[in-house]
Amino acid sequence: MIQLKSSREIDLMADGGRILAATVQMLRREVRAGISTEDLDRIAEAFIRSHPGATPAFKGLYGFPGTLCTSINQEIVHGIPSKKRVLKEGDIISIDVGVGYQGYFTDSATTVAVGVIDAETARLLETTERSLAAGIAAAMPGNHLGDIGAAVQRVVEEAGFSVVRDLVGHGIGVAFHEEPQVPNYGKAKRGLKLMPGLTLAIEPMVNIGGPATRTLADKWTIVTVDGSRSAHFEHTVAITDSGNRVLTAA
Repeated sequence: MIQLKSSREIDLMADGGRILAATVQMLRREVRAGISTEDLDRIAEAFIRSHPGATPAFKGLYGFPGTLCTSINQEIVHGIPSKKRVLKEGDIISIDVGVGYQGYFTDSATTVAVGVIDAETARLLETTERSLAAGIAAAMPGNHLGDIGAAVQRVVEEAGFSVVRDLVGHGIGVAFHEEPQVPNYGKAKRGLKLMPGLTLAIEPMVNIGGPATRTLADKWTIVTVDGSRSAHFEHTVAITDSGNRVLTAA
């Protein structure tokens, strides 16, 4: 069931979103060669909990052990933080994190270069972030879910990359995952009509190679089948009477 939010509820989500945005910006500064994903996870949890009433949304969600999903290079999403996973020069890392605050959830992700990366990988990050911006621009009252997916897909495929189709964005708010699903592909003017009060996690996942995925033996980490690199960017967005509001913007 789709749960529309009142203006007051959206304001509460925005309060949590500001904490989340600060967390993401702090983590971007912490990424460097030699740091482990467990270090990043510990830093993130401490930072979130330093804000009274804020909690890491991922920790314990469906049994997930970390505050962050930390996914390196060919890992698309859901990488488990570990002291054995140490970042190296030239890596990229997707950091996905959520915050619970005052009974509401927000979700955000960014992909960060570790030092200097090759030109194709840099173009992947730029394209994925640009596709998120296009998806957000399409998330306007009166448009449809298909407009979001079509906007993302157009940016990605024009750049010669592929959209992951096995994984989608989602509604968010009182529960971390709510209806509707938000695919990163589709046809304009198709699907659910976007209405004020709808709150969505829009999250393009983009591969240099093909879109196919597989899940590793840890039953969490999802990787590209062809071993190509993947990037992931995400914001929580509210549809409002006057347009949209990005609740997790820095």
